[in-house]
Amino acid sequence: MLEKMSDFFEARLDGYDEHMMTNIEYASEFYPFTAKQLPTAENCCILDLGCGTGLELQEYYKLNSSAKVTGIDLSQGMLTELQRKFVGKNITLILDSYFDVPLGENVFDAAVSVESLHHFTKEENISLYAKLHTALKENGYFILTDYFSLSDDEEKMHRQNLIALKTEQGITDDEFYHYDTPLTVKHEIEALLEAGFSNVEVLNHWGATYTVKAVK
Repeated sequence: MLEKMSDFFEARLDGYDEHMMTNIEYASEFYPFTAKQLPTAENCCILDLGCGTGLELQEYYKLNSSAKVTGIDLSQGMLTELQRKFVGKNITLILDSYFDVPLGENVFDAAVSVESLHHFTKEENISLYAKLHTALKENGYFILTDYFSLSDDEEKMHRQNLIALKTEQGITDDEFYHYDTPLTVKHEIEALLEAGFSNVEVLNHWGATYTVKAVK
């Protein structure tokens, strides 16, 4: 049965970090790599989309303990655990959908998202990325680490499966339900460029998981 996104993660809080680090292939490599791509300047401002329990921040604070981080997530339990882990850090936590939260203009030096954005359509991501583009400072950038479909057919299959499940379960609302529908890397890059980013490049990849950098 499909679960609403927030309910899915609330129900899996216990053991979440261990699951991510032991069951997600290459997690021990891509979390540190992602953190190393973020700014190390003192008191820089970072936005974390779908921050969860802060696995990427766990690595990032080793490199920049003074960073001012704004984290957005749908799960109160995840945010509570993140706050518990990083006592004394300059963190602002927002319980909401990052599609709905106003991000402001020229606020952040960089943004990051890890294993969160593989649930949405290209059109949904374009709208989010346009808002993110506005929120970044001049020369700011976005680091996205996520897993992707390896072909157009695979991408289409995931989306069709979600539609079929929603129909089967009589789901007609517009809320987000947890089901992985990753885009291809090509379509993700297109979404970032269409949202206004000037340059997008692949920095690294591990199997189907890629780190992409989009510069304002």
